[in-house]
Amino acid sequence: MSNSGMRIRKYDKYHEKLRKELRAIRMGADLTQEQLAEQLGTKQAFISKYERGERNLDFIEVLQVCSACGYDSIKLIAKIKVHHK
Repeated sequence: MSNSGMRIRKYDKYHEKLRKELRAIRMGADLTQEQLAEQLGTKQAFISKYERGERNLDFIEVLQVCSACGYDSIKLIAKIKVHHK
């Protein structure tokens, strides 16, 4: 197994938490996946894939999702408590 595969698994629980939070943020903004995708200038499949865990978002994409939903990204960052060793 490559080191990159191990790194990904190491953070799985954080990615899962982030996915759940982003979905809750979208739903709290009363947006469908289609509506959010339109605001982001992308396709509904993009939203679906990251919400299901088939794709991870980079930091800027997370900020864009928060902005499109009218959500303070600092609140999201505070909710995702990452512990380092």
